[in-house]
Amino acid sequence: MATIYKVGTQTIRPGKAWTDQNGIQHPANWYTWSAAEKAAHGITEIVQQPHPDSRLYTWSYNDDGTVNSTPKSLDDINEVDENGDPLLDEKGQQVVTLGVKSTLIAEVKAQQGSLLAQTDWAVVRKSEKGTAIHSNIATWRDAIRTKATAMESAIDGAADTAAVAALFLTWDVDGNKSGILYDWPELAP
Repeated sequence: MATIYKVGTQTIRPGKAWTDQNGIQHPANWYTWSAAEKAAHGITEIVQQPHPDSRLYTWSYNDDGTVNSTPKSLDDINEVDENGDPLLDEKGQQVVTLGVKSTLIAEVKAQQGSLLAQTDWAVVRKSEKGTAIHSNIATWRDAIRTKATAMESAIDGAADTAAVAALFLTWDVDGNKSGILYDWPELAP
């Protein structure tokens, strides 16, 4: 959790001098003052709560360090103008704001493509020279495709923001992992 310091509405930073409302400049080492000295100068310490995952929420801090958050839309949104008519871009196409699910699926597809690109040389070599693709590479490429399909299905099937959050790969204190997103198979030597 981050800590910020305020004097009235002014945010002050440890290690930086600051000027109070009377024009008095205070030294950069003010943060070493005792709690009583800080209070006498009107310095309040605000401990900010941890913010939620920005992939899933829009959020902002309140003055007291608490967080306001709103889940992002899971589904795509067809934008409308002030009259409720479809908002069109310069080409006359409907403007669509991608939801969390579309964004995550695009990330899965991009990672899948990047991973497969690492062994595309073997596919090109087979195509050009007829040299067989090593079985470990072929097996891994199939596993990447299978895993990507499973990730996309899990994203599509998530009913709410909490269900999407549970898809991200995490480890508990015992080292056990849960979640499916971005847990890609390793290429065997």
